[in-house]
Amino acid sequence: MKSGFSEIARQAMLMPQESMLEVKHKKHELYIGIPKETSYQENRIALTPSSVAVLVNNGHEVIVEAGAGNAANFPDKEYSEAGARIIYSQKDVFQADIIMKVAPPSMEELDMLKSEQTLISALHVSTMKESYLRTLMAKRITAICYEYLKDQGGIFPVVRSMSEITGNTAILIAAEYLSNLRNGKGMMLGGVTGIPPCEVVIIGAGTVAEFAARAALGLGAEVKIFDNSLYRLRRLQDNLKTRVFTSVVQPKVLSKALLTCDVAVGAMRSVNGRSPCVVSEEMVSRMKASSVIIDVSIDQGGCFETSRVTNHDHPTFRKYDVIHYCVPNIASRVSRTASYALTNILSPVLLAIGEAGGIRNMLWEKSGPRSGVYAYQGHLTNKYIAGLFNIPYKELDLLVAAGM
Repeated sequence: MKSGFSEIARQAMLMPQESMLEVKHKKHELYIGIPKETSYQENRIALTPSSVAVLVNNGHEVIVEAGAGNAANFPDKEYSEAGARIIYSQKDVFQADIIMKVAPPSMEELDMLKSEQTLISALHVSTMKESYLRTLMAKRITAICYEYLKDQGGIFPVVRSMSEITGNTAILIAAEYLSNLRNGKGMMLGGVTGIPPCEVVIIGAGTVAEFAARAALGLGAEVKIFDNSLYRLRRLQDNLKTRVFTSVVQPKVLSKALLTCDVAVGAMRSVNGRSPCVVSEEMVSRMKASSVIIDVSIDQGGCFETSRVTNHDHPTFRKYDVIHYCVPNIASRVSRTASYALTNILSPVLLAIGEAGGIRNMLWEKSGPRSGVYAYQGHLTNKYIAGLFNIPYKELDLLVAAGM
């Protein structure tokens, strides 16, 4: 009888335990396709073998079109050893749930996309056509572009990385074309004892200009920087941690600097539309013979009146005996480095999609990738792009919150 009361008392002390509900999203297995780039002289690839290995080890499936990484010196064998499947049919690669490209897909490639896929690529607004957007909307594609992706600090990591690479490479190109090897004037960019260094004029004070200035100063050149913004000039000078010649763009001062310089780099860009053309043909005609112009802004029209688009096969031309280098895609010249820069930014985005349980959940949780979305489930979600083509747009936040 006593033991019976003890059991009743023990049970009375027990408290009912709450039922635990799962609050974490179930991990989503991704099916990622990497097609071969068909855009002219595009040598980069969105994911390197090392990032593919990380994705595969996290339970995701990756398929790669044969030869996709060859231009960046990533052979198919490395992708296969990383766990990817090598596919020889371009059409089959485009059947993956997530398509990773560098250049935006052509209209022929868009036709191969199926409904409700995710496309992650560059956008190139300046060359985009309305039919491209209409096709994405008709197929209810979720499209994320590199140019608008943001990180936790609110900066555009892909744009900045490519700008850093372009700025450094522009100076190395200039040094190459100053040498006898490229029929230049036979000068070193940096001076040696007893010989004055080359003069480099940089037009612009953004990321490209900053890293061009770093490279030029590192090689020992004398640098002069021009921009319309005092804030950007002051910021660049602070970042360089050294005093360099800076000036707002005044025609007389700029013309005088160009008259004596050996290299001029055009790195002034516009947020929307054409870059400002600040160097007239007359200014170019007065530059020293065999001086070098690197017009990085040529994809937006260029900073020099004499500039015209060239390519990696025929990168230069001479006008007024001044060497003009006007290749739009300078980063493809160092495609392996540029591919590593891209994959360092994009692979965490893919892992976040898997961990969140899908693209919609990831967009709900992370504002950075959300800023890169310009098309979502049949709707245009970028106000600027919608305005260019007079297409109605919808707020992405409302679409994601509505569970669409």
